[in-house]
Amino acid sequence: MAIHTESAPTAVVAPPTPGRSDAELSVEGLWKVFGAKASDVARDDSMERLSVQDIKKKTGCAVAVRDVSFDVGCGEVFVVMGLSGSGKSTLVRCLTRLIEPTKGKVVFQGTDITSADENALRDLRRRKVSMVFQHFGLLPHRRVLDNVSYGLEVRGTDKKDRMKRAGEVTELVGLAGYENSYPDQLSGGMKQRVGLARALASDPDMLLFDEPFSALDPLIRRDMQNEVIRLHHEMGKTMVFITHDLSEALKLGDRILIMRDGAMVQIGTGDELVGAPADDYVREFVSDIPRSRVLTLKWIMREKRADDPLDGPEMSPDTVIRDAVDPVLAAEKPIKVVSDGKLLGMVGRSEILAVIGRVDEGGA
Repeated sequence: MAIHTESAPTAVVAPPTPGRSDAELSVEGLWKVFGAKASDVARDDSMERLSVQDIKKKTGCAVAVRDVSFDVGCGEVFVVMGLSGSGKSTLVRCLTRLIEPTKGKVVFQGTDITSADENALRDLRRRKVSMVFQHFGLLPHRRVLDNVSYGLEVRGTDKKDRMKRAGEVTELVGLAGYENSYPDQLSGGMKQRVGLARALASDPDMLLFDEPFSALDPLIRRDMQNEVIRLHHEMGKTMVFITHDLSEALKLGDRILIMRDGAMVQIGTGDELVGAPADDYVREFVSDIPRSRVLTLKWIMREKRADDPLDGPEMSPDTVIRDAVDPVLAAEKPIKVVSDGKLLGMVGRSEILAVIGRVDEGGA
């Protein structure tokens, strides 16, 4: 898929969702600019009308993140995706000030991280937020258990307690039997499991993932994606996941933020991105995604007609189209799309065939 990025001032942005009552993390007007005049660029409203290329020519500064705002709900898997250079990795590092934001606010559990002192930041990184990196960052001279327990050691946890916890999470991520192995004795997927276990050992409230699986082989990558899904179901942690892979984003994310040139392009659920792309950039991004595997019946249902019978089968509007194909095609009457006892619309053979008959479906 070829997506061109050379032109483009600020992209059209779908409205963010500020003020969620369940928000655990809130990001407001975040900028990260590199260069001697970084603060001037972030404060100058006229810069919002310029592309990052023009800002670079005019000021010598590189804009990595520009005016990004979003909320992440408690227990949500929020995915940030974009091509190389879109600013997504810089953004996730700004969340815990591994990279200092130039402007804006990051509020986690009611605390403004952007104004926190060094002690508060240290406590945040040791106890409340953990990060899983693309490059595993394991200590080669330490066994698996010692790598997993390292964060607890830094925190000052008693050795007996940290080894007990390390053993628990090592088993949780599927590494039982490898506790005494060294990193060079492990495969890439196993090393990433060690990194995941290390992040989980401190029992953080939020996990940040910076393209953790991009260096893995496809089959191992799929296994690790499934592992994240399983752990999320079991532990319910809030997660911010960075990726350049749309299929990965759709598989993992409750909501997805697409970035381009440091700016937000669109934020929404997977079916919203595929069903209602904000602009041509997003439309091209999602063009290769089989619509029947992402969209739900609410995207293709029609209004009830006068001659539609009401004694046909019922289905939820959240049913993925692919899962509805066989029941709809087998039914003698249109399917009723019903939610909380209310009839929302109808789906018949023609609506289903209009989706699965498209060339880009590959037979759905």
